[in-house]
Amino acid sequence: MSDDDLVLGVDSSTQSTKAVLHRIGDGAVVAAAAAPHPRTSPPVSEQDPAAWWGALEAACAALPAALRARVGAVAVAAQQHGAVLVDARGAVVRPAKLWNDTESAPEAAALVARLGAEGWAAAAGSVPLAAFTITKLAWVAHHEPEAMAATATVLLPHDWLTWRLTGSATTDRGDASGTGYWSPSEERWRPDLLALVADREWESALPRVLGPDETAGALRADAAAALGLPAGIPVGPGTGDNMAAALSLGIGPGDLAVSIGTSGTVFSVSTTPVRDPSGLVAGFADATGRYLPLACTLNAALVTDAVARLLGVDHVGLEALWAEAPAGAEGVVLVPWLDGERTPDRPGATGLLTGFRSDVRRDQLARAAFEGVVCGLLAAADAIGATGVATGSGVVALVGGGAKSAAYRATLADLSGRPVVVLDRDEHVAAGAAIQAAAVLTGRAPVEVAAAWRPAERARVEPDPTVDVDAIRARYAAATQRA
Repeated sequence: MSDDDLVLGVDSSTQSTKAVLHRIGDGAVVAAAAAPHPRTSPPVSEQDPAAWWGALEAACAALPAALRARVGAVAVAAQQHGAVLVDARGAVVRPAKLWNDTESAPEAAALVARLGAEGWAAAAGSVPLAAFTITKLAWVAHHEPEAMAATATVLLPHDWLTWRLTGSATTDRGDASGTGYWSPSEERWRPDLLALVADREWESALPRVLGPDETAGALRADAAAALGLPAGIPVGPGTGDNMAAALSLGIGPGDLAVSIGTSGTVFSVSTTPVRDPSGLVAGFADATGRYLPLACTLNAALVTDAVARLLGVDHVGLEALWAEAPAGAEGVVLVPWLDGERTPDRPGATGLLTGFRSDVRRDQLARAAFEGVVCGLLAAADAIGATGVATGSGVVALVGGGAKSAAYRATLADLSGRPVVVLDRDEHVAAGAAIQAAAVLTGRAPVEVAAAWRPAERARVEPDPTVDVDAIRARYAAATQRA
């Protein structure tokens, strides 16, 4: 093995699969490819896991065969929370319900009523929302009991893809902590919580939970042939997308990470487990052995996409309009809950536009769209801080598609009052998975690999001290009371 050998990091998201080859020595990207997933539209958001595997095959096929032959290890990070139900023969029982499927909102409410918010926070670190896996299982048990009866194993999206690679049912502590039935403080499954979903034997249905530096298994010959990779190479533990991004960013206590994609996430790092009975903050574990308090918004870049469509412009045109309007959009406020919301828990909510008059301008609406998304994310960050996690002493690391947007960078810096940093790496989730792959291949700790691979800053944006942050955020908070 040499520093020029390669590892493969996979990001299986809601929208696509990305396959990225990294050089072991410095983490440099050597090649990357992507393939789309079927589109989904909440409240019913489901995908056939076979589509994820097909996208992985297509993405790998687009990588040069000579480079694939040099891959020494692989790991998969994927969208959190989705419920993949597998029968005793290994066949998928029904399409996977994804994190942004809100059909299980009534089941989430019923589960919380059974145990109470305090009880759930103590048992699983988080209060179940419609996004969590346990609520998907409750929905299936309630609406499709025959599917529940046929289920032998319950996997998350990254678990299922790792199972296709190795033949072993495994997960990791990071992704497991988003199910609603694994305890970050006790580091174990809680089948007693699943007993609230259905009266059945659960322990044998749950995958083995791997530590940050454990190997899930060796790449099976059939999977290797399908992907054009060497058979028998080690497969890393994999993790959820947010945990992988945090690993790639190398954030520590005091730092705040903000991801702006279809949805938005805000997370930080804690050395102790976090419990939030309000339900706003998920007390996740991370991919290093620490903890990842996280708050998620359902609506982020999809909001600016929608406003661009309404205004008849592309993203470049929307940012040009944003630049024409002053900070605060002269009182125009957009509450961005277009597809319901998760933080706060408002699955049936819709968006609200307020504060405009007969002389309203297109640039005001453009500015209000960016500010509405950022205000929602900063409200989520405030919720993390309210749990006692220190989030105000470091930089704000921005990732996701929004990191490419000058408007999002500047708006986040201005309204947070903190420097916003964008690292010189485009695919943080795939990079986090590649770090795991390099760790199991070299025997180094994932945090050690992440430190060696940390890229330089691509951009740093300082906040504008003349922006009246308090007034902008106060108008947003007042508008949310009417939404």
